[in-house]
Amino acid sequence: MTVTEPNPTDTTPVELVTLTIDDVEVSVPKGTLVIRAAELIGTEIPRFCDHPLLAPVGACRQCLVEIPDAGNGRGMPKPQASCTIEVAPGMVVRTQVTSPVAEKAQEGMLEFLLANHPLDCPVCDKGGECPLQNQSLSHGASESRFIETKRLFPKPLPLSSNVLLDRERCVLCQRCTRFQSEIAGDPFIALLERGAQQQIGIAPDVPFGSYFSGNTIQICPVGALTSADYRFRSRPFDLISVPSVSEHDACGSAIRVDHRRGKVMRRLAGDDPEVNEEWITDKDRFAFTWSRQADRLTTPLVRNPATGELEPTSWPGALAVAARGLAAAAGKAVLTGGRLTVEDAYAYAKFARVALGTNNIDFRARPTSKEETEFLAAKVAGTPVDVTFADLERATAVVLVGLEPEDEAGTLFLRLRKASRQGVQVFALGTHTTRGLTKMNGTLVPTVPGQEAAALAELAVSPGTIILAGERLATIPGALSAVATKATESGARWAWVPRRAGDRSALDAGCLPNLLPGARPVASAEARADAAADWGVPSLPDEVGLDTDAIIAAAASGELGALVVAGVDVDDLADPALARDALRSVDFLVSLEVRASAVTALADVVLPVAPPVEKAGTFINWEGRQRPFHQVLIDAPALTDVRVLAGIAEELGRPIGIRTTAEAAAEWRELGPWDGKRIVFRGRKPAAAKTAAGKVVAGRVVLDTWKQLIDGGRLQDGADFLRQTAREPVLRASEATLTACGVQPGQRATLTGPSGSASFIAEAAFMPEGVVWAPTNSGVHLGAALGVAHGGRVSLTGGER
Repeated sequence: MTVTEPNPTDTTPVELVTLTIDDVEVSVPKGTLVIRAAELIGTEIPRFCDHPLLAPVGACRQCLVEIPDAGNGRGMPKPQASCTIEVAPGMVVRTQVTSPVAEKAQEGMLEFLLANHPLDCPVCDKGGECPLQNQSLSHGASESRFIETKRLFPKPLPLSSNVLLDRERCVLCQRCTRFQSEIAGDPFIALLERGAQQQIGIAPDVPFGSYFSGNTIQICPVGALTSADYRFRSRPFDLISVPSVSEHDACGSAIRVDHRRGKVMRRLAGDDPEVNEEWITDKDRFAFTWSRQADRLTTPLVRNPATGELEPTSWPGALAVAARGLAAAAGKAVLTGGRLTVEDAYAYAKFARVALGTNNIDFRARPTSKEETEFLAAKVAGTPVDVTFADLERATAVVLVGLEPEDEAGTLFLRLRKASRQGVQVFALGTHTTRGLTKMNGTLVPTVPGQEAAALAELAVSPGTIILAGERLATIPGALSAVATKATESGARWAWVPRRAGDRSALDAGCLPNLLPGARPVASAEARADAAADWGVPSLPDEVGLDTDAIIAAAASGELGALVVAGVDVDDLADPALARDALRSVDFLVSLEVRASAVTALADVVLPVAPPVEKAGTFINWEGRQRPFHQVLIDAPALTDVRVLAGIAEELGRPIGIRTTAEAAAEWRELGPWDGKRIVFRGRKPAAAKTAAGKVVAGRVVLDTWKQLIDGGRLQDGADFLRQTAREPVLRASEATLTACGVQPGQRATLTGPSGSASFIAEAAFMPEGVVWAPTNSGVHLGAALGVAHGGRVSLTGGER
């Protein structure tokens, strides 16, 4: 029997080793562990400490096997831990299946492990899905000989607000400590004490502050680590499990959603080797209560002209009012936000063109630019998967530009850390060395916000390099084109990494003012005719529409009569104050939303739509990989965005021809990517930012900012234990910059912009002079408070205003 799994991109011949396991001859790649070789012939050796993604440690000794002498010097006198022994030519292995010696050894180890383990299975969160339970039944003795008092500890021990530890259950397998050290790079927990008192613990007054701590709960084999959210909430056998995809970032991480009686009880990491392997962030794991908050919209609302108040109404009535208001408006536009699946985004793109007759549509609820609009249409939309998670491990180097992966794409960070431990060099163009960059053993290329294009142009890049460009480059002149130019000149590859789960979906679905679905350029008559033919309409609007900033400006000035808005957080926009004026100024506002928001408060018609947990759909992640997911809560009454838009279009007398998610998916795939002549994006030549750097003039500094993983975002509402693990918001700048602005490290400092100010505790960091960093949405939303985005100018002063 021969088992090989060669890498399709690796042409190196695989060296095989032949051995015998339980009288079955098997050939496996050199370096394979005995426990893995046994799995390949269908033999499962019991284990606790072993995990395929962690380094072997042989801590629990449960996987003992017999390796007798076969006359070739490969034998060993005592049972060996199969999780630490590599196969060797001619080796003979006997597992518990054929060896009484191995069987007795495994039974003895289980007796040792159970000596101090409490028999509390009926109340343990792991009961029903516990490897210790299962293996005690399959490989253990029928009764215990231990009659002495078991060891006791006060319980539970809170390692953090999220993770609780019952020390008496722990079998010291070290899976948790190894994960934190090897995978996450956050060694907050460790083995303490010795002998019978050995236990997992944390340093005094240093909580378990990792973005990935929840993974230790899932891989704990005995229920010693439990979730504060899920503890004593349900039994595993009472849950219905549905595979799904996380909605919190653009990684498309596989998850498993467990629910009972119409309520989600927990989320676990799914097993997807090509994307997130078996790991997810704490945000993916714990932030799932946002859609069941008290402000959840459950019925359509229409504003009463007489009272000015929103009042509940029927679906037919609300759709009719929405259609009449849109039909009467002189100019119309659609803002879709970044929460949409590709099916919903496709429905919005088609609705804008067919039902409203406009190309005024944009998904980017954030600071943006016309340069980015052209770049995304020409270089990203409709392109096949080129750079993958796995490619990061094979690169010679990875360059991060405008991207902080630990905060903005947690699963991507874990893969980059894995790559760095295998020798891949990580470089980041940024203002300071972040915690995440340190854990990736990365190198900082000091760069003032606004000068990314010039810094990248000067960087020496080899053909094996991968460049990852974040969405913050949208506002930096020449930065995106500098990425593409550098890749072309050097032979490197690059990828665009947005922050929101639905951004790439909306892009490929045509939610841009210059782009139809499948990367069909609006400016191309041939592309418009192709889409019109598929949609069964005579023609489509031929004028390139307005982007997000232009839509907001036009609505505020009265040039637009109606807006359709979906999933847009006003504070995330480039000018939140102007956006609120626009929403108040527009004659007719329709909001399709999951929960009440600043938009719904001003809308004329509010139409509730389903969150991801209540519908099926597909996200497209940063790779360009489609990530379909199932509907979890089947009996949920909410309608999808597709169905609501279809209803409005039918009331308008301009049906969009799709009503369900499945119909939208089929039509989008049938339409396919545009294979005609693509537009050519030349971009701007890489150039330094217009703002000076390296000195502070009258307290004016350049702002560097991004959203931290756990912050004030609405998709974390209700996850109170998770919110308590958020990192303290601080302001970072060099000592020289702080001194020039009259700020002392450790004291409060104030940033002031055109719209107002925000205060943080100051922290000195190794950064370019004249630059300050602060989190975008931790305690205060900088965009709304200051009126300035990444790369803008603000004032820095000491004290609090």
